[in-house]
Amino acid sequence: MSAAQSQSSATQRSFAEKLDLADPLAHYKDQFVITDPNLCYLDGNSLGRLPKKTVEVINHFLLNEWGPELVDGWSHWIDQAQPAGNLLAKSVLGTTDGQTLVCDTTSVNFYQLCMAALKARPGRKTVIIDSANFPTDRYILAGIAEQLGLNLITLNNDGLGGPGAVDVEHDCELISPQELEKHLTSDVAFVTLQAIQYRSGGRPDIKGITDVARKHGALVIWDCSHAAGAIDLQFDANGVDLAVGCTYKYGNSGPGSPGWMFIRKELQDQLRIPIQGWFSNDRQFEMGPFYEKAEGIRGFQIASPSIIGIRGVEVAFEMIAEAGIARIQDKAAKGTDLMIELFDAWLAPLGFTLGTPRDSKKRGGHIIVIHQDAKQIAVALRKLKNVIPDYREPGAIRLAISPLATSYTEVFDGFERLRDLVASGDYKNVQLDGNRVT
Repeated sequence: MSAAQSQSSATQRSFAEKLDLADPLAHYKDQFVITDPNLCYLDGNSLGRLPKKTVEVINHFLLNEWGPELVDGWSHWIDQAQPAGNLLAKSVLGTTDGQTLVCDTTSVNFYQLCMAALKARPGRKTVIIDSANFPTDRYILAGIAEQLGLNLITLNNDGLGGPGAVDVEHDCELISPQELEKHLTSDVAFVTLQAIQYRSGGRPDIKGITDVARKHGALVIWDCSHAAGAIDLQFDANGVDLAVGCTYKYGNSGPGSPGWMFIRKELQDQLRIPIQGWFSNDRQFEMGPFYEKAEGIRGFQIASPSIIGIRGVEVAFEMIAEAGIARIQDKAAKGTDLMIELFDAWLAPLGFTLGTPRDSKKRGGHIIVIHQDAKQIAVALRKLKNVIPDYREPGAIRLAISPLATSYTEVFDGFERLRDLVASGDYKNVQLDGNRVT
């Protein structure tokens, strides 16, 4: 099929309907709570939909565990962060048991691993991040660098700069291993990048970057928040040593659900986290006067896990495991291919530009489209067209397919409504509402 024929087909709703009929994951949409069937929810990369089973499982926990068991429940809740971590690792990380914890928040876990990586590379005083990285990671690392007197290099891959900014060649924020190597020296303790760029949706060469950093003796901390549940991360094949992520985006585990951290077994004896909570103490319930780090992955847990939160994680990642991350990744690629075809046919003529790689192997489950009025358009989509995207500075609208909860037809309808909104100019009559959540 020629590109012109493909584009012509994609602009017909029947094209998306045929994709849905052939979709092996289509039936999963019925497993989510959908209160408005006419809503086009294209923001699952920010907060996933609620699985119906989560409602059952949480209610069961409240009424049949916490309620009657009270404190005795801790006899079987105590280590829940570990089996939940094993489930997550098996379903989306492509690695084995005993290396992942579901606990705390992505921010706390990121801080923990940054400090542990620094201590594991004594004498090294340089750390590297990119300017397009998620704000939490940039701010935390800047704070650590200021506190400890480190040399922070910010690879300027979005033009916005940052502490110690240096310009780099990039494609839709993606930095190649060869470009990174220009900034690697024997003084670099670690590099931290995203497995999927939160804004552009770009997917870096995880193995290539990990290998080149390792060649210079540096560790790499991957933030997988916008990747886990959308792409096949293949930690073992890619040689990933350290990673963090959240569970409430493509993980569908609920707002503020626990984050996760991954520490490869070979590094667990070398690393020591800075917050020595009682859960990571070897003889935890002796509550003695001295701290002794527990062996294995428990040595990285700070405190009591959120059991309610973990139950939501377990439901969602059991669903992901059943569906299969390879099939999920395939649908994310096809869904974003559809988005780009509709962008070319409908949005480019209206003054939009694309900020996401066209090669599906170089992106995740979302794209960004850029327009000078993007913020107002994003608000108007909600208010006038029953479409939920999100807006990200500077001037970008993010649009996602969450493979288990989103149909191809939902993507088509959302883009058609976006086209009509901008073509009509109706968005210009909508006032920004002052909500700081965009």
